[in-house]
Amino acid sequence: MSSRPLVHVVDDNEEIRRSLGLLLQSVAIGTQTHASADAFIEAMNASPRQGDAVLLDVRLPGISGISLLERLRRDHPEIPVIMISGYGDIEMAVHAMKLGAVDFITKPFSSQTLLERLQAALRQARAPAAGISTSDALQRLASLTPRERQVFERIVAGDANRDIAEALDISIRTVESHRAKVMDKTRSKTLVDLVLLSVAASNP
Repeated sequence: MSSRPLVHVVDDNEEIRRSLGLLLQSVAIGTQTHASADAFIEAMNASPRQGDAVLLDVRLPGISGISLLERLRRDHPEIPVIMISGYGDIEMAVHAMKLGAVDFITKPFSSQTLLERLQAALRQARAPAAGISTSDALQRLASLTPRERQVFERIVAGDANRDIAEALDISIRTVESHRAKVMDKTRSKTLVDLVLLSVAASNP
């Protein structure tokens, strides 16, 4: 890997492409931006350097982000892919992580959050981590009560607290209490941690 990483940004939103390109260049990360999966594939085929990471929007015109992810996992499994999703796309993002994405970031996101997660993905590509084992994930989930497990499942499906409260016929405050206990018992700090736990638990 070059001392100056090259990151591909695949997003149909011109403003996001431009802002991410400027952000990454400001911290000495080389960037190529693409408005569609087709444009990205064409650039990859034409370049002798494939890149060190991909920031990939879940929703793209033409070939979807999920389809492009599947192609990347097949043809370039060594390149880490971070999915970018809207809040309502969390269920799709969970599916993406099961297909091999290393992380997902929900819009809107801060510059600092994106840089931290991208740097973590680049470090992982250099020295892959073991991650959460299936047995560890199952053990953590086994510590949850049945109600906490219901809340957990709905969180990783992308439901907001209000939606969870209505579905389970409990108050929002009770949902918040259960959510805090889920985070504590599973040793999770973020939604991404919970999703990774869910993915690890579902692995054969």
